[in-house]
Amino acid sequence: MGFQAIHERALARKGGHAGLQALLPDVATSEELVSVGDDRYLSALTQCVFKAGFVWRVIRNKWPDFEAAFEGFVPRYWQQVPPSVLENLGKDERVVRNMQKINTVPHNARMIVDASREFDGFGRFLAQWPSDDQAGLQRWFKKNGARLGGATPQYFLRQVGWDGYILSNDVVAALKREKILDAAPFSQKGLRQAQAAFNEWHAETGLPFSHLSRILACSIDD
Repeated sequence: MGFQAIHERALARKGGHAGLQALLPDVATSEELVSVGDDRYLSALTQCVFKAGFVWRVIRNKWPDFEAAFEGFVPRYWQQVPPSVLENLGKDERVVRNMQKINTVPHNARMIVDASREFDGFGRFLAQWPSDDQAGLQRWFKKNGARLGGATPQYFLRQVGWDGYILSNDVVAALKREKILDAAPFSQKGLRQAQAAFNEWHAETGLPFSHLSRILACSIDD
C-alpha cells in the first residue's frame, strides 16, 4: 500500500485535513536545534528517561521541581558530580526517587559533553545527523547513553523537534498491517525495516519523518 492510502485512512479517522493537521508535531530547523543549549538537551533527555514506564503526567507536573533539584542540568557539572550529590537526590522529595534513573544523569551528561565538544554543541551534533539514518542514531544513543534503548531516545528526539519517527504501539501495529515489520521493533532488523519504509514514504511524499510517523499512527482504528 502506498502512503496515500495510509494518509486517507488517517484523514477519515481524525476528521479530515484540519483534524489531522492539528495532531502533527512541530519540526525544528537545523538552526533551531543548534540554538538550544546543552543543558536543555540534558533536561529533555532526563525527562524522557524518567517518563519511561511511569505516568507521564506526573513527571511533567513535577518537572519544575526536577529543574530545581538538578540545578538546571548543566552537563559539565553533572558529568563529574560527586556520588554524595546523587545519594542526596535519592532522598529528595522534589524528584521521583529512582536511583537507577538518577544515576543515568552523569552518564548521559558525559555523552552530551563529548558530542558537544566534537561538534561545537549537542544541537549541532543532532542537526548534522540525517533523518534517513535514525536507526543509526538510535544505535548511537544505546551505545553511548544510559537507559537509552527502546523508544526513549525517539521520544526525546520528538520532544526537541528533531525530525524522526517513533515506534509507538500504533506505529508498530500499522507497520505490521502493511506487512513491513516482521521482526521485534527495536532489534537491528526491525529498525532497518522501519527505517527503509519511512525513507521510501519520505521520498514518495516529501513529508517530514515525524509527520509520516504520526499519520501512520492515526491510521490505526481506535
